[in-house]
Amino acid sequence: MNRKTRVLIVEDEPAIREGLEDVFAYHGYEVDSATDGEAGLHKALSGRHDLVLLDVMLPLLDGFRICERIREHDRAQPIIMLTARTADDDVIHGLRLGADDYVSKPFSVTQLVLRAQAVLRRAGGGETRPRTIALGEDVSIDVANLSGTRAQQDIAFTRREMDLLVYLAANHERAVSREELLHKVWGHARGADLETRTVDIHVAKLRRKIEADAEPRHLLTVRGAGYRLALQ
Repeated sequence: MNRKTRVLIVEDEPAIREGLEDVFAYHGYEVDSATDGEAGLHKALSGRHDLVLLDVMLPLLDGFRICERIREHDRAQPIIMLTARTADDDVIHGLRLGADDYVSKPFSVTQLVLRAQAVLRRAGGGETRPRTIALGEDVSIDVANLSGTRAQQDIAFTRREMDLLVYLAANHERAVSREELLHKVWGHARGADLETRTVDIHVAKLRRKIEADAEPRHLLTVRGAGYRLALQ
């Protein structure tokens, strides 16, 4: 018998937490929860959960610190952060720390479930992926192990960063738009009202890892079209 997908909800507001517990249980998930940051971090580091839904504002330990600690322990753990609608800095900071996605409060429960399904679908893999990606002579990437080297220096990637690299590598002969990346890499529906900063922030993180200087040679911006990965 296949086990249920396990979701950890770290949220201190009782009405939101209990509502999310009910919704995810209704959709067939095994649900765990925590009401403060310290308990949430302890449960998140147990390795028992397929997805962590993480509020930013929490007692004892905030969501940013939890996300950072999870990433130190597990680069592949899917994480969605829940943020206040007007807190743009929260969104940017959370993505830079390694969150896979974010959903702004107040949110549609249907939208949150769909975003969770998209993150889990990408984490589950299943598509044919290359074993390695070579960028010129100085960057080698080990796809399965979320790692690589640049000029013989070790690099570590999150799962989302690797998904982005793999998709750009598979389409390296053309520029890929932000909207296409949100659809194909993040799993968002086409035509949805999407925030493309998510892509830009992940591209900026990747460039800091794979580029030798401030002038990109591998991950290029094509004005008006999107991004292209130069393999040579």
